[in-house]
Amino acid sequence: MSEPIRVGALRGIVMRAPGITATKGFYENNWGLTIAREEDGAVYFRGTGDEPFVYGLKDGPVYGIEYVHFSMPDRASMDALHRQVVAKGATALSEPAEFDDFAGGYGFEVLDPDLRRLRFRTGAEAAEAKEEWARPRKVSHVVLNSGDMDGVEQWYVDVLGFRVSDYSADQMVFLRCATDHHSIALVRGHYASVNHVAFELPSINEFMRSIGRMKEKGLHPTWGPGRHGPGDNPFAYYVSPSGFVIEFTSEIQQIDEHTHEAQVWPRDVPEKMDQWMTAGPPTSAQRAVMQGRPDPGFPELKGTQP
Repeated sequence: MSEPIRVGALRGIVMRAPGITATKGFYENNWGLTIAREEDGAVYFRGTGDEPFVYGLKDGPVYGIEYVHFSMPDRASMDALHRQVVAKGATALSEPAEFDDFAGGYGFEVLDPDLRRLRFRTGAEAAEAKEEWARPRKVSHVVLNSGDMDGVEQWYVDVLGFRVSDYSADQMVFLRCATDHHSIALVRGHYASVNHVAFELPSINEFMRSIGRMKEKGLHPTWGPGRHGPGDNPFAYYVSPSGFVIEFTSEIQQIDEHTHEAQVWPRDVPEKMDQWMTAGPPTSAQRAVMQGRPDPGFPELKGTQP
């Protein structure tokens, strides 16, 4: 049996919410991103890497995800992924084609089982990477709540070629598409929603300095700093002005495909949850904000396959 075509890497995410573009100053002045493009009702930000944008804000009536953004190496792999998606019975929203947005490139979109829109793109316009101290380089990972965590996990593995890196008891699964320990993680929840989005700093010193920059502006982590067990990455969580949880992180575990074996991490051993033992467990308020508001996704697109 042949190996499934695997998604290349996580490029970023675009969020949607009522009046969310009015919060752009927070991301530019406090969080450390740079505006890459402004349009009517939308703002796109870049990090210090070569992605044309890593994070977007789009005005809309629903609090949730506009789309999660992935890369593929080239057109041949993009076409092969599309064939695989269709063969698996997933909802592809179009045939692969040229994108007409500012980032350009070639690809298609699909709905996951929670009706979230996923966009795959190759050949995008590259930005020039820049050296800026203590500024996010990329979106490290996106964590999603689901009322059917097990079913959605299997879909990402079967349809998109993700691999399981680890579990956090029976409450979370960490999924990778590249060498980062996880690009997507799923949390067992009551409904589909976004849990949080993590931004990677290039080093642990830049991670700590970013926390310091936020502190200078009167903004403090709602959880952290600490260091996770699964993924081995430091964490500091904040709540954005629109109520979404965002995270600074760094130094996430790099997976060796030949040697790595997934394990189940306990949730009742404090040092397995926070190796530094500096953050403590998340408060009930933190858990509530990470549960997020129900995101219906795009049910109106369910029957629009080409």
